[in-house]
Amino acid sequence: MRKYFITGLLVLVPLAITLWVLNLIIGLLDQSLLLLPPEFQPESLFGFHLPGFGAVVTLLIIFVTGLVTRNIIGNRLLILWEQLLQRIPVVNSIYSSVKQVSDTLLSSSGNAFRKALLVQYPHAGSWTIAFQTGVPGGDVKNHLHGDYVSVYVPTTPNPTSGFFLMFRRQDTVELDMSVDEALKYIVSMGVVAPPSKKPASAALPAETEQH
Repeated sequence: MRKYFITGLLVLVPLAITLWVLNLIIGLLDQSLLLLPPEFQPESLFGFHLPGFGAVVTLLIIFVTGLVTRNIIGNRLLILWEQLLQRIPVVNSIYSSVKQVSDTLLSSSGNAFRKALLVQYPHAGSWTIAFQTGVPGGDVKNHLHGDYVSVYVPTTPNPTSGFFLMFRRQDTVELDMSVDEALKYIVSMGVVAPPSKKPASAALPAETEQH
């Protein structure tokens, strides 16, 4: 009896959580319908509420925006729009900061969140997974002697919060796993481990263990 109950849980719990997350995301994207005039709301067009319509509209707007700004005219309009925002106090600082972060994280040419690392945190001898976000810059690099990397150490099971730290590159171990695999490992609190691609003896260099 207990065996069948556990088997049922193993089947239904992941399905229930997946549906809950999808419902949360679709519900959030449906909020974009509030930007439409009342005559373009699903209730006016179809006569009833249509779940997911806002998600489709949001994805369509994102796609069209990317399509338009990829040509010369759209790119020029984008530059003019950004120049206008730069002249508005407060808005300028918020927009420029958010854009810089989004460009760094989402750009295919960027290096942020492209590597999963193994670092010692919160103390020596205690290891956790982190993501490389770049290298120290500004006045910070003037006070750090040697080769350092900037890393983000996420918390578990919520990786959207965490800590920004700077490590000597030699004190980090680059993992042979994708960022997606590392995130699954973190969110599952170590339960869902990615397949090992290296011998166990090669996972942690001897010189790194001494730090």
